[in-house]
Amino acid sequence: MSTPDDASSRPLFVGLTGGIASGKSAVSEAFAALGVTIVDTDVIAREVVAPGSPALEEIRGQFGHEVFAADGSLDRARMRELVFADAARRRQLEAILHPRIRAETLRRAAAATTPYVLIVVPLMVETGFDRLVDRVIVVDAPEAVQRERLMARDAHDEAQAQRILDSQADRQTRLARADDVISNAGALADTQAQVVRLHERLLEAAAQRPQRPPGADSVM
Repeated sequence: MSTPDDASSRPLFVGLTGGIASGKSAVSEAFAALGVTIVDTDVIAREVVAPGSPALEEIRGQFGHEVFAADGSLDRARMRELVFADAARRRQLEAILHPRIRAETLRRAAAATTPYVLIVVPLMVETGFDRLVDRVIVVDAPEAVQRERLMARDAHDEAQAQRILDSQADRQTRLARADDVISNAGALADTQAQVVRLHERLLEAAAQRPQRPPGADSVM
């Protein structure tokens, strides 16, 4: 699936990304409170592996029953543990999920009726999804803060948390790709204030967006 030939026929596509535990959910919730359409690839990722889905059966065929819960659903915790420890297995899973997630994400984004749509993609830079959006917002927090949040949120030990951080693009790589940066190292109120200011700028950008669509390379 590709973006429409005429960028003016759809909303402005704004990608939101950031490292794990950087605060993407808090930022997307703040945008949603302002009436912005949110398309979250994590939500879509769960939907494409719903019981009976083709993706789930393909995962069963390639990974076996060890990554499934007793009720037949995907054991997401076991799968995360497996793919974060083995890059080859992670790429195998991505080959099954990413094309499906990408196609559904772009379909929902193009159908939005708001001036711009926020597309939340945790691995935006790593997968090349940044080439499919008009602007990129990076939610930024120091790695030490990410690690502490990850350990508190998911009960990971420090070594496991660091392995997860190391599997993603480093902070500077993400920041180099950003059109806008939201710092989420401090109080939530400060983060929300940044969102309000950026929202106003994005509404202006949506009204004046260029007539050329972003690249529609086959990624993910």
